[in-house]
Amino acid sequence: MGIITLKNIRTFAYHGCLDEESKIGSEYQVDLRIHGDLSLSAKTDELKDTIDYVHLNHIVKQEMAIRSKLLETVAERILTRILSELIMVQHAEVDVSKINPPIGGNVAMVTVSMQKSR
Repeated sequence: MGIITLKNIRTFAYHGCLDEESKIGSEYQVDLRIHGDLSLSAKTDELKDTIDYVHLNHIVKQEMAIRSKLLETVAERILTRILSELIMVQHAEVDVSKINPPIGGNVAMVTVSMQKSR
């Protein structure tokens, strides 16, 4: 078993419950931890034998572009697609963070963390 980590995938999106969030948008950060058997790719040195992190990044970018009220919804969609499209993934963890959330205080970010396994 091995872990592939993608840290600090930066996106700009329009998630949130407030009306102005759908108009002005906000910065987001997504982190992934993907668990799977990497032993074959370690021997063959072939992309087809591993979990493609370019594909993982593509999934995150596409799902972040779909507006949702809740970060939980976005995180669930990301996890569902990863397990659906990348058969080698056994377990996936995602952190979706809104940078400078509009919550009436000095908060750097708010993060929702979720995970899903086969």
